[in-house]
Amino acid sequence: MKRTLSVLSLLAAPLSAQSLMSRSPNLSGTWVPDPAVIQFNFLHRFYVANSAGFNTVTNFPTFTLALGLPANIGIGMRYATKSDVPAKVSNEVELYARWRHPLGTSGFTLAATPAYNAAAKSLDGEVGVDWSGGPLTVLGAVRGMTKPFGIDTARMALAAGAVLHLNSYVGLSGDVASFLSHRPGESAAWSAGLVFVIPGSPHTFSVQVSNVDVNTIEGSSRKGPYVAKKPLYGFEFTIPLHLARFRPWFHHDEFTRPGNLKMIPSVEGPAAAEIQMTGIHYRSDTVTVNAGQAVRWVNGDPLVHTVTFDDGSGTSADIPQNGSFTFKFDRPGTYAFHCTQHPFMKGVVIVK
Repeated sequence: MKRTLSVLSLLAAPLSAQSLMSRSPNLSGTWVPDPAVIQFNFLHRFYVANSAGFNTVTNFPTFTLALGLPANIGIGMRYATKSDVPAKVSNEVELYARWRHPLGTSGFTLAATPAYNAAAKSLDGEVGVDWSGGPLTVLGAVRGMTKPFGIDTARMALAAGAVLHLNSYVGLSGDVASFLSHRPGESAAWSAGLVFVIPGSPHTFSVQVSNVDVNTIEGSSRKGPYVAKKPLYGFEFTIPLHLARFRPWFHHDEFTRPGNLKMIPSVEGPAAAEIQMTGIHYRSDTVTVNAGQAVRWVNGDPLVHTVTFDDGSGTSADIPQNGSFTFKFDRPGTYAFHCTQHPFMKGVVIVK
């Protein structure tokens, strides 16, 4: 079994994925794909109705496709069928971009997401923030739309959510969103989910319940008058695709710009502190060393990890099981880092 997990981790090694452990079902959080990574998320919701003695299932899928660019930028689209957002068509397309900015070592991350809803012909947008500390991630968002649902005047909505990590592989999540003023037939949107990290892979999976059908900015801001009165159930699955898989001559470094995610070699020699990577966590969230000293990260998991600095200054190569990475800190400061394959893995090195 251990060998099987190791093989799976090698197959997944070049990938970094959005983790459902870092966001709730109806909030997209602040995450963007790493450069040269294409992210595909499949969200499927449904409800069962009884008509003339027969049970019928009505499905509401939402597909998200996003591409990571340098400088913490991502671009993407969401495609939803049977949406109640557009007034005259049943399919909804949302085009969006996102810029992500970690706020130092405070645990907060800010993101700005401009978007265009083609079905509603509305310029939409969201400013989101999240905070992670220990097993808890808290999310919030302010949303604006110029012509929501294709028939309305400009409106604003607020959203908030949270994710609780029960352990390294299982989490609970939930959120609520509402317009600042309701129209007839509208009510607040809500969702809840049970999240699983799939060991040995960059994928996450969740089972969900919600009172909204799709996961666009407009669709997840309210329960509309045309949505079923009973809750919708469903699941979501995250699938990352690395361009190097399809273009053998295309490498990650060729896609990044100088000073952005450059590869940092591991140094040799003794280390003043050691951080174990086990259970998809950095076991020491914060370590303190003096300027001129080194820190060593050791991977005890049967899947690869990285040490990627949040300020975009660089990243280690993939660290395999039983492998290590050592970095010497020459200047005082506070250095936050994460794993590109598992973004909820976070830590800080304080250099005096």
